[in-house]
Amino acid sequence: MLLIAVLALVLASCASSDSDSASSDGSGGGGGKAATCAGKTGETATAEPLGAKDDGDGAGKKVGMVFDIGGKDDKSFNESAFDGITAAADNMGITAKELEPNADGTNREALLRQLADDGNQLIIGVGFNFAESIPLVAKDYPDVKFAIIDSVVDADNVASLVFAEEQGSFLVGAAAAQSSGTGTVGFVGGVETDLIKKFQAGYEAGVAEVAKDDKVEVKYITPDGDFSGFNDPAKGKTIAKGLYDAGADVVYHAAGGSGSGVFEAAAEADHLAIGVDSNQYLQVKAAQQKCILTSMLKRVDVAVYSTIKDFVNGDFKAGTSTFDLKNGGIDFATQGGQIKDEKQLEQLKKDIIDGKIKVPTAP
Repeated sequence: MLLIAVLALVLASCASSDSDSASSDGSGGGGGKAATCAGKTGETATAEPLGAKDDGDGAGKKVGMVFDIGGKDDKSFNESAFDGITAAADNMGITAKELEPNADGTNREALLRQLADDGNQLIIGVGFNFAESIPLVAKDYPDVKFAIIDSVVDADNVASLVFAEEQGSFLVGAAAAQSSGTGTVGFVGGVETDLIKKFQAGYEAGVAEVAKDDKVEVKYITPDGDFSGFNDPAKGKTIAKGLYDAGADVVYHAAGGSGSGVFEAAAEADHLAIGVDSNQYLQVKAAQQKCILTSMLKRVDVAVYSTIKDFVNGDFKAGTSTFDLKNGGIDFATQGGQIKDEKQLEQLKKDIIDGKIKVPTAP
């Protein structure tokens, strides 16, 4: 009996040792080594330049744009829109005029009217916050073309440009699950709106696709109606730090200008972060580049450019246009070399395009 007891203890000890070894391989699912900042620095953009010189003759065409809170230097959504109109000016020779709203965005309508009064023939409102003002202005200026990003306005002279954000968020969620060693990843939303919940829903679904037992901890900077959450890096950093401290080793943000605070927290915690809208690896310093796993590319620049191109060539269409994985309006970035299995992500991308995977739009 004594010999049997000794053998049992030895076997139990070996089993425990094997279990510890298996859980520390960093393969995700919890119990492994937390993902750390080990990315390459200094990599450059690989995307093709936007548009071409023969896309249209925009001489004499005036295009106006009103950014949302955060302005064109937010390194995210607004900046991508600015890249689109800038490329249109370079390639087609349009005259571009951009305006930035005040801190709380209460002068959006006034700025739209200013652009219309100044003779701009196409005016673009960057963001869903223009959903109240564009219908009013478009009605008063029926001969002017308008476009709104991230919302739908039903009017004969308004083009509504929307995106399948959930699709790209699914792919970066899968990338997060591939990399996570703790089995916990985080999501920081700027403002708790239905739009940002699309990012959350896709991210959660992507994580579950790769590691169904991984946890996704979700935090929002501000509630719906308080849009300061898109331009508060300090709060973004505080919330991200809390997620890292609580065990998340990868955090995805959909928080506009507040995302810079998330990247600061990632570098200080030596864990990974995921950017949004633009390829944010290309926008940060080397110390933070090491921490950028990927970015969900929401090609606002593509939507803006294609809308201006249509306008210049007399093909402007009112109604809703959706930009997704299939038409290149959504994608993911690879700079930094930290994605664990890019082939798996490409297969998931194909499955979404082919309709084999239906990505949810609500958490």
